[in-house]
Amino acid sequence: MALEHITVLDLTHMLSGPYGTMLLADLGARTIKVEPPGTGEGTRRLLENDPDYARDGMGAYYLTLNRNKQSVCVDLKSDAGKAVFLDLVRHADVVFDNFSVGVTERLGIDHASLAQVNPRIVTCSVTGFGQTGPETQRPAFDQVVQAMGGGMSITGTPETGPTRSGIPIGDLGGGMFGAMGVLAALAERERTGRGQHVDVSMLDAQISLLNYMATMHLMSGHVPAGIGNGHFVHVPYNSYPTEDGHIIIACIGDAFFERFVDFIDLPALRKPEYRQQPVRFAAKAEIDEIVGAELRKHSTAHWLERLRAARIPCGPVNNFAQALDDVQVRARDMVVEVPLRSGEKLRMPGNPIKLSAAQPAAFTTPPALGEHTRSVLAEVAGYSAEQIDALGRDRVIA
Repeated sequence: MALEHITVLDLTHMLSGPYGTMLLADLGARTIKVEPPGTGEGTRRLLENDPDYARDGMGAYYLTLNRNKQSVCVDLKSDAGKAVFLDLVRHADVVFDNFSVGVTERLGIDHASLAQVNPRIVTCSVTGFGQTGPETQRPAFDQVVQAMGGGMSITGTPETGPTRSGIPIGDLGGGMFGAMGVLAALAERERTGRGQHVDVSMLDAQISLLNYMATMHLMSGHVPAGIGNGHFVHVPYNSYPTEDGHIIIACIGDAFFERFVDFIDLPALRKPEYRQQPVRFAAKAEIDEIVGAELRKHSTAHWLERLRAARIPCGPVNNFAQALDDVQVRARDMVVEVPLRSGEKLRMPGNPIKLSAAQPAAFTTPPALGEHTRSVLAEVAGYSAEQIDALGRDRVIA
């Protein structure tokens, strides 16, 4: 595995941080969750008793985000526990957290402190608003940064009002950029021999994801509004109702439009002026109505077969069951099986990063609280059985 030589100390909780460390774990990093004794990380208890969404006393959040990880219980608020943690840091490559700003400094485990113990250590903090600027102390969760980042204002329509993304892109974006930042810092360390701190703001991530649409606004001053499933430039590019569902057609550029017109063969779309994108965009509502009326006449499967044969970009609007059973998704191992202690194999989304030199993906059981405390302290920090027993008696570890 690409990162099997890397050891990550995972101080994360909830979603943004655990998702970032899950990505690193899926790529082979030895990822050690450092959890408070007794309670463990917050998502351990989320849905833990739900009859549909729990297995082995753990809910879907924890089961998904903590595959391929190990669990060590250390009391970071005690001097002895902090000493144990620093011993792990001496042999680690990465410390990843998503605490509120200032927590690592109060605990004495910020980058400056850890670099004194291990100058090669890479630290990463994913927070709502980052480590600098006037708003660093404000709490933030997924929907807060989705709203502040502008994305909600262009999702939905003027009639529905602003709408959040169905997936928690505020949290997930922070985790993804955190993992990328860690990989960049590790690459830089190969050149310099020294680690550094990665500061990721969930709000920054949302602004980055605005991409060309933000540039369009900054160029023109125009403030875009929600246009549903349509596009800011291309027509026809939308979701259209069929006889039994919805289908996406995405004609990007004049050439695809001309191919689509030949395919659907409707005189109303053969106006010579429609060959030009600006004219099509001005007539977007009219074109969408013409296309929608035709597509309603037949089933999704009927149109998909014909559109694909004509090499026109298209796809069904799948629900979760359909998406996770898609033949391409299955062929790419994007639904994987993770073993549980009960012997059951739990299915969940796979690793989207395919490396040609990597072994086939294999997934380990999400850890029980403190399951690996003894083995990690022995293997990573070199503690003796007697030392570990003494720390256990003092309730420094569990």
